[in-house]
Amino acid sequence: MATNGTRLRITQIKSAIHRQQNQKKTLEALGIKRMHHTVEHNDTPQIRGMIHKISHLLDVEELSASE
Repeated sequence: MATNGTRLRITQIKSAIHRQQNQKKTLEALGIKRMHHTVEHNDTPQIRGMIHKISHLLDVEELSASE
């Protein structure tokens, strides 16, 4: 799963309005502030867990070390 240099590009594609508070807090913990906002994180089990929790709100791309 987490190879050297692998990064994840995470974009919010659905609104957090009318979502549970813990899902909103997970978006905040990922650093996502608004719709269509994109952040990049290292591919770690902690980040993958957060993505899994709110996968219905996100679009995730794996980036290789060269990107």
